[in-house]
Amino acid sequence: MNNTDSKRKPYVREMKKDWWLKNAFYTGYMIREGTSIFVSIYAVVLMWGLMRLVQGQEAFNGWLESLQSPIAILFHVVALAACLFHAKTWFALAPKAMRIFRGEDLVPEKPIVLAQYVALAVVSLLVLIIVA
Repeated sequence: MNNTDSKRKPYVREMKKDWWLKNAFYTGYMIREGTSIFVSIYAVVLMWGLMRLVQGQEAFNGWLESLQSPIAILFHVVALAACLFHAKTWFALAPKAMRIFRGEDLVPEKPIVLAQYVALAVVSLLVLIIVA
């Protein structure tokens, strides 16, 4: 007897569109995952800039000029906020995703999170020094 011969109906649980708003954990998770949209768009903007750079000085200068529009500036501010929020939540999640043991004892979360912020600061400083 195959499934088409059965008179039983399978149980289909109703899933409302706002299910993730009813639990703070899921809301935070969805917001963090939503930040990837801005990161993706920003990656496309950077790739577009590389394409314009290959096309020559005039094309690249046009791309740079387009980044000075109020909409582009607003997008960059929102993308920066999204990236910082994503980094903060990811740094807080890392000790749970990767448990580090020192002998038999579990390394506390605070040093792991702090080490990530220190690494972020060092890398950011190095990039600023290289660019400047």
